[in-house]
Amino acid sequence: MAVSVRGLYFVVTLFLGSFFGSVFMLGPVLPLMLFSPAWYRWLTDRIVATWLTLPVALLELVFKVKVVITGDGFVPGERSVIIMNHRTRLDWMFLWCCLLRYSYLRLEKICLKAALKAIPGFGWAMQVASFIFIHRRWEDDRRHMENMLQYFCDIREPLQLLIFPEGTDLTENTKARSDEFAEKNGLPKYEYVLHPRTTGFTFIVDTLRKGDNLDAIHDITVAYPQNIPQTERHLMSGLFPREIHFHVRRYPVSTLPGSVSQLQAWCQERWAEKEERLRDFYTGARCFDASGRSRIPPCKTELRVHLIKAASLLYWSAFILLCFAGLCLSPALRAYFLLLVLFYLGQQKAVGGLELLELACHRRWNGVAGLRREGGDGNGDGQGDDKAASRKKE
Repeated sequence: MAVSVRGLYFVVTLFLGSFFGSVFMLGPVLPLMLFSPAWYRWLTDRIVATWLTLPVALLELVFKVKVVITGDGFVPGERSVIIMNHRTRLDWMFLWCCLLRYSYLRLEKICLKAALKAIPGFGWAMQVASFIFIHRRWEDDRRHMENMLQYFCDIREPLQLLIFPEGTDLTENTKARSDEFAEKNGLPKYEYVLHPRTTGFTFIVDTLRKGDNLDAIHDITVAYPQNIPQTERHLMSGLFPREIHFHVRRYPVSTLPGSVSQLQAWCQERWAEKEERLRDFYTGARCFDASGRSRIPPCKTELRVHLIKAASLLYWSAFILLCFAGLCLSPALRAYFLLLVLFYLGQQKAVGGLELLELACHRRWNGVAGLRREGGDGNGDGQGDDKAASRKKE
């Protein structure tokens, strides 16, 4: 697969932005984690959000990708679990085009494969952002999810957690496995989605609901009328989607079923609806709603979104150039750069990731209650300095 100039520009710009941003923007605030994890989380979420606008700016301003959002939309700032079909490996990045308009990018967290945290730049930033990394071994993942979600509940930090219940993107191989599962369990075979895995979904919803940190579930269906970039290699070859369509259904937490089994059935019903919705999309007019608008207006005007995208593109382009210039001209900056790179690499080998170090700092400030939670009972009340810091923020 040939590499295109614009595809190379897109990937290299994102990589350099995340790499230099991890070192020069996030690096100086890392010590704050040791003194107040809650304030560290508040600050780093906003720094990371500035980078999340860069892919949006590149996609829409440079590569002229059209974004269409229909359905219920979002209530700005609400705490939610976002569930979405996983058509390509890049859906999570394209979703930022939707969230920039309807929500706040600083709220977003993603549940994703643990192997991604080892990627220099991207992986470092995701660790700082406290994304939830999973190994697909449920006993280990359950304990880690509980600790991460309880942490967010303790510090009263609002979040919009994106999960892909299908577990992987839609390909010929994954569809074959999904069909085999459907046949074995007497379920219909799907053409446009995979059968969802509901264990992690129900656990996350139940934990956040018990922690009083959930307002709604946003069920998003994503579709690509033309040019479906399945992997990063397709972007490198210049295969950018011409349009990205998002259809949003919002379910307030008060409307969700109470039991785990009912919540599992609820999720499966949403996926049956997605299959029908996507069949209508791809076999019909290739749109979810002829109006092309959501029922709830976005919290930002298109003018404001355009200004944010333009500012992001200018800022990150200048930032990358200044980082190169500084490294060429300043021995002290080169020493700092090398020190931070070694720190990122070393801490992952030593403790497994910055998000785990953040959890350890939180437990340190919460004393016995935090240690008891790590032991598995999950019943600590989470009172401590982080909560006090949260009250100051509010």
